Formats: sequence, C-alpha cells, structure tokens
Amino acid sequence: MELHGRDPELAAVDRLLAHARDRRGGAVVVRGHPGIGKTMVLSAARRSAEAAGMTVLTTNGAEAESALPFAGLHQLLAPLLGDLPALTPRLQSTLRGAFGLQDSRPDLFTVGLAVLELLGDRAARTPLLIVAEDAHWLDPETLDVLVFVARRLTAEPIAALMAVRAQHTGVLSGTGLSQLLLAELDAEAAGRVLADHAPGLAPGLRDRILAEAAGNPLALVELPRVLTVDAGELLPLNERLESAFADRYAQLPAPTRAVVAAFSADTGCALPALLAAARALTGAPVQAGAIQPAIDAGLVQIQDRRLRFRHPLVRSAVYRAAGDIARLTLHAALADGLADDPDRRAWHRSAATLGTDEQVSADLVAAAERALERGALGVAVTDLDRASELTADPARRSSLLLRAAELASQLLDRQIAVRLTGKAESARADPAQGDAADRARLALVREIVDPGDFRDSGRLDLLCDLALAALADGFPQLAATLCFRAASRCWWAGLPPEAGARVTAVLGKLGLAADDPAALAIAAYAQVDVHGPAVLRQLPSLVPDRSDVDGMRFLGGAALILGDFVTASSFMGTATAGYRSQGRAALLARNLSSTGFIRLWLGRWPAVRADLEEAESLAEEIGDHFWIVAARSAQALLEAMCGNHETAVRLADSVLASPLVVGVRFVAQAAQHARGMAANAAGRHDEALDLLLRVFDPSDDTHHPDMCGWALPDLADAAVRSARHETAVRSARHDPAVRSARHDPAVRSARHDAVRAILAVAAERAARFPSPMLHRSLAYAEAVLAPERDAASAYRKALSMDLAAWPVHRARLQLAYGAWLRRERRILESRIPLRAARDGFDALGAAAWGRLAREELRAAGEESAGRATPSGEQLTPQELQTALLAAAGLTNREIGQRLFMSHRTVSSHLYRIFPKLGVTNRAQLRAALDALPHD
Repeated sequence: MELHGRDPELAAVDRLLAHARDRRGGAVVVRGHPGIGKTMVLSAARRSAEAAGMTVLTTNGAEAESALPFAGLHQLLAPLLGDLPALTPRLQSTLRGAFGLQDSRPDLFTVGLAVLELLGDRAARTPLLIVAEDAHWLDPETLDVLVFVARRLTAEPIAALMAVRAQHTGVLSGTGLSQLLLAELDAEAAGRVLADHAPGLAPGLRDRILAEAAGNPLALVELPRVLTVDAGELLPLNERLESAFADRYAQLPAPTRAVVAAFSADTGCALPALLAAARALTGAPVQAGAIQPAIDAGLVQIQDRRLRFRHPLVRSAVYRAAGDIARLTLHAALADGLADDPDRRAWHRSAATLGTDEQVSADLVAAAERALERGALGVAVTDLDRASELTADPARRSSLLLRAAELASQLLDRQIAVRLTGKAESARADPAQGDAADRARLALVREIVDPGDFRDSGRLDLLCDLALAALADGFPQLAATLCFRAASRCWWAGLPPEAGARVTAVLGKLGLAADDPAALAIAAYAQVDVHGPAVLRQLPSLVPDRSDVDGMRFLGGAALILGDFVTASSFMGTATAGYRSQGRAALLARNLSSTGFIRLWLGRWPAVRADLEEAESLAEEIGDHFWIVAARSAQALLEAMCGNHETAVRLADSVLASPLVVGVRFVAQAAQHARGMAANAAGRHDEALDLLLRVFDPSDDTHHPDMCGWALPDLADAAVRSARHETAVRSARHDPAVRSARHDPAVRSARHDAVRAILAVAAERAARFPSPMLHRSLAYAEAVLAPERDAASAYRKALSMDLAAWPVHRARLQLAYGAWLRRERRILESRIPLRAARDGFDALGAAAWGRLAREELRAAGEESAGRATPSGEQLTPQELQTALLAAAGLTNREIGQRLFMSHRTVSSHLYRIFPKLGVTNRAQLRAALDALPHD
C-alpha cells in the first residue's frame, strides 16, 4: 500500500541510507504522535535498505522490558553476538558483563565503544541500518548506548532511525541528533489514505471520518470500522482508537483473548511462558494456534520471528480491557514461569502485588544490585523506587529511595533525583531521625542536584555535622566524602580561611594519614592560606601510587588550586589516563576541563584546545551542564591568549550569564579574566583595566582570593598601556571627542592607586605563600610596573626565575623587558629578548602578543616577517589528539578506545592528518610533530 503524504520524510530517509552506503553514516530521530505513521516510515526504510543490500538490525522498546538492563541492546545485537570474538578482550568482557554473561561492572561509555566496534566490523562487510521502534520504552542503558553510537557514525557505513512518541519530549532531545517530525497529513493525502482503506464510503461518513481523524493515518484506517454517520460525540482520538481495538479484542475467542492479554503484560516473554500464563485465565491448556485469530483481526503480527502488536495503542487497549484481576493473575503466572530469569520474575511479582510485600521488595532490591553489577544505573533506580513502595517499614522505604536518588544523581538526572529525595523525606515522620548514612547520602545527592549558593555557610556547617555523624556511626569513607565536598565549597566560592576552619577540624578527626591524597586535598581546598604552604612543600617529596586514579585527582586538584601547575599537570594527566581507561566519562570531563585550564600557562595550546573541546563534548553527552560552562570559561581564556578577542568575549559572557556559576567564583573569575585579557588584546586598555580591577575586589562576584593573583600580569599590562594612552589623550585634550570619565585626573589617580595597593597585597601574600603561579605572575607585574629607577633590578629578578616550564610567562616577560630596553634606547640589547618573545608567541599561537613583539622589533629597527601558520594548527583538536597517540605507537583500535571512537574514525582522521603534516605514513608522525614549533 502506498505511503501517502510522506514524500519529504521518505526522501530524508533515502538520503540517510545513501550517505551510510557512502561511509558517511548518521542518525535520525523520527518523532510524532501515536498513529501518525512513525512505524510506516521505519518500515519503508527497512524495505529500501534491504533492497539496497543493507543489513537491518532492529530493537523494539517495550514497557515490560524497560526495567531490564540492556534488554533492548541485547535484542538489537542478537544477530551479531557470534562476532564477539573479533573484539579486543576488554570490549568482549564489557559486552558480556552488560548482558549478564560474566561478572563485571561495565561503564556505559565502554559498552558504547564495544557496540560501535561490533556494528562497525559488520558494517565493513555490509552497510547497516539500525531501527529502534518505540525508543521511549527502551531501558535507559540501551537508550544511552544508542545515543553514544549515533553520535559517532560519521565515518561508518551505518544509518540509525529511532522512533519516539511526541509526548516523550525529553527522550533523545538535546542529543545533537537530527530530528524528523511527522506532522498530520494534509487534506489531499488524508483523502487518498481513506480511499485506499475504505473505498465507497457515503459522502457524509467520509467527511466525518476525515474531520475526526484530523490527518492521523492510523485513525483514517481504523475509524471506518467503528464509526457510523449518526455516531454521537466522540472520545479523544487515542481513546477512541483504543476503544476500537478493545472492541475487536472482545470479539476474539476466549483462548485467544487469554494469550493476547498475557502478551500485553510482557511483550518480551517467550511463547511457552505466554501460553502457560494464558492457562491461568482459561483454566485449560492454550495452544499456540490460539494466536491466529488475533493475527487475522489485525491486532498482532509476526515480524522478524517475533510476535508484535500491530501498534502500541493495541497493547495498551488490550491490557486495559483485560481487567484488574486478570492482570494480577497474569503477572503472577508469568512470574511463576520465570524461575531462570530473576530480574523479569521480580518485576512481574511486583506487578502482581497489592499493598506491601517485604519479600517482593527484597527481590527488587536484589534485581537492582544485579543491574548495578552490569552498569545499569537507570534500571537500578527504577527497581529501588518500586521496592520502596512495597515495604511497610518507613525507615527502609526512605533508605531505598535515598539510594535510588543517589544513583539518579550519579546519572545527573536531577529531575528524578529531586522527586526521589522528596519521597524519601516524606516517608519518615521526622527525616532528621534517619541514620547517619542515609542523612549523609541525602546531603550528597543535594550537593549534586541542588548545590544552592556555594557561599551558604549553613550548608557548609550541615556537611561538617553529617560527616561527624557518619564517622561516629562507622562510615569513615562517607565522612571523608562529605568533608571533601565541604572543602570544595570553600575554594569554589572563594571563602575566607575562617570559613574552612570547621572543615579542617573535621579532617583532624578522620584519622587519615598525613600524606593521604584526600587529606592533602581537603586541607588545601578548605584553607589555602593556612595549609597551602605546607601542602606545597610536601607535594614534591610525595611518591604517590599512580594506580590510585582518584588519589591522583585529589593530588592534582590540590596542586592546581595552590598554583603549582607543573605538578598538577603531571598528577592530573595520570588521573585523566586512568579515567579514560576505566571509561568514567563524568570524571574524565571534569579532569580534562581542569587540566586544560592549567596547561594554558604551560604551552602546547593545540593540545589544550583538544582537551577542552573533548571536556565540553563529554560533559554535554552525559548532561553535566556545569562542567560545560566550566570548560567554556577555560576556552575563553585560551581564545583571549590567542588574540581571538571577539570569540573570547562571547564565551566569557555566556559563562557569566549562566545561573550555574552563581556563587562559583572560580569559574566567574576565569571568565572575567578572559574578558579583561581580550580587551587588552583588542587594544581597549582602559576597559581592560576596569574589567580586571573587579577580579581583585573582594565584594565583586568575579573575585577569587587565589585566582586573582594569576591575573596580575594582565592587570599590569592594562595599567601600563592605559597610562600611555592617557598621555596621548592629554596631548589631545583640546579635542572633546577623546575625553571620557576614565581620563579625569581623579579617576586615573584612584585606579592607579588601586593597582599599587593590589600589588602590595599580592607581595605580602607571596612572602608567606610559595605558589609558583603567584610568584611568577607577581614578578612580571612588579617588573612592568616598577618605577624607572627600580625597573632593571625588577626585570633581573623576574628573569632569574625558573621559567623553563612556563612559556607564556617567559615570552611575556621577554616582550616587556625588550620593550623597556628599547625605551631606554638600548636598541641592540632590546632585539634579543624581543626576538625570543616573538618566537615564543609564534610557538604558542599567541597572535596578539606576537604582533606586539613584531611592532617592538620594528621600532627597534628590525623587520620581522609575519607569522606562518604551523601545520599543527591546521589540525582539528581531535586530529591532533589522534596524531599524538599514533606517533606514540598506539594502534588505531587503541587510539579509538582512548578517545571513545571507532578505529575506522581514527583511520579517517589519519587519512586527513598525513597530508596536513606532509607525511605519508605513521612512522613519520613523530618527526613531523617534533618539528612543529612549540615550547
């Protein structure tokens, strides 16, 4: 039968399939209301794909299977499971663990990579079409894996189509996948559909059906069977269609009704179990042939050797029509027949239970634990939520709900986590009387889903109180976690040292070793000025266990906030590699964002850009919106350093406009710093000075007591260049067009007095706080702002510091020193540091600073050719990552596992990389990359 009115949609599907056959895969979400024709479009895609020689893999979402870990994924991959041995042992183990075939706890990103490799290997032989019907009913893990795969199909001969009901607005939205919205048919197409399925209708009845169907194809097919011209007021369309299907169901023979009702209770159940459950309704054996009348009536069909309802509305109509007692009977019978499938059995037992039942609740908790072992956190949340409803013990109910909320918060599903915590609190007459572990978990969930204002001292006190309670009740690890969260709030909000005193008091009671990474991090984050110097002295002497990934993250974080960027880069690099190998995407995104920020000051900006791009992409993929914003603040700084001031300002403004940074001063400071640096790069030095003065004002929301010291070089540049501009203004003050409030003598004096005061405060702090970043930033600012009589000694002091690992500071200092020498008319001497500055900025890709170095060289009598773009900067961030790993000797599959992409995508990257670097094979990559200018 022709598919009327869908030519544009079918053309889009044909393009998707053609691109896949041309190794330009992609995915499309088909979205529409029930009966609108999603299944018809997908069926047409299947026929087109099969006609073109493509292999078609399908999975169908079903409510009964949405609580079964990876059920939809297992259905999709069943035809390919024989190909598992072709995967690497790690990926084989991951998939086997996901499907419950061995004991392991896989992470979703590694499962996604395993699926991508399995599909890609098959598609290399025959292009693939993946079809997911009723995707809104797939189990959450399957849905997440499908999204992971769909976002990585660009170099694969694979197309994916996923159908979602329009009312499920949150499913597959915000994923970056193309959306194909099916609207109602127009009048002409609706008339043709009706003529195909119900020719010869009386004009009045035809007009009424067209009006009531309102362009819905399923209604156009079904309403002619039930509607008469003199029918009274109709129910809403979906209810009318369900009523029509229910009427058709009621006319079936009793054995057929019984087996179809059993199927409506579990569309994934095997036929023998369905027949056994049907017997519970009829009281007599039911044969497989009993299904045929339902097929003849158009209620069910057999497709791909699976029994299916013709439409989801048929299933819901049958399930409702079966009646309450029959449904309870069916679920109990289905549970009895599933002794070998404890997860499905537990679900059916819960559906067959009225009131509370402690044993059924315990079965669901056991199912949740099995789901966790398979990495299926979403399923575990559902199981624990239902288990809480089946227990009569308020304390146990609250505990189960809190555990579910904790898992939901790990999934960053804030809406569900908030709902579950609300239920947990209402489960007890007095939530404060819960045990320490439960109250601690509730606080940790809130820290993720609703952290509030980080400057809230009450929240800080609560975390400390709960940590002590958890410690007293025998939960030291939980106490340490709470203590670290409290310490993090201190530094994130830039709170004064006295605010962190309570945190370090709790730390002293935890009994952690003095060199324990968590202890060092808590002390540093809680009270930088008090404990920072001792931690900084201790870090170089540590011999940490680099296999302890979380420990390396703690040490790296401590080094970062204390300004020891070189040590932080080393520790956090180890943590990044560990999180990458473990597939812990959320922590990897956070670590990449933090690592990218500190490496801004250590050079190799193309790699930094790649890290930050990956951090944002991963954070977006897992829904961690805060770290998307945090990554953008570091990107803003990078763009400002590169001289891309418009991009930097756009990114910084978007960060500061986000409600997620309220009270999170470390992000706000980075964005404001980027705005000031960008204004300097654009030559707007007065504006830059005003912007940067704010980050040193304790009353300003962009002030951070530690990070403001890192902005001293830019403040100094803005002050000096603003002063020079004011000199030019004074010489032109007869022209009113150049006057402004900023040029008022009183205003100028106040601003410059503020800069001198800031420098004095920074010098006092540096005298007692050995932060490498602070000391180098201060030395630069003191040299640039030094009176003429003191400038020579200030530059000598700054240049005598170890700047080998600090190329940004070194090149800026060389530029400032060379410019000072030129102004002192020491022309020949000035050229040496100016050339070094120019070369340093060229290696970094710092265009604005590079132009300043060339201008100074020109003023010193030496012309300097414009900077050529190094080949390495022509590589995209992901291409650069690929090239570096390939040069290190990793295979394409190993690179793919590191970067969460298929080995075919890696091959595609290398195909583009080679000509950009002027090489013909991977053996030449190392030399080509080493030859690139970098510090």
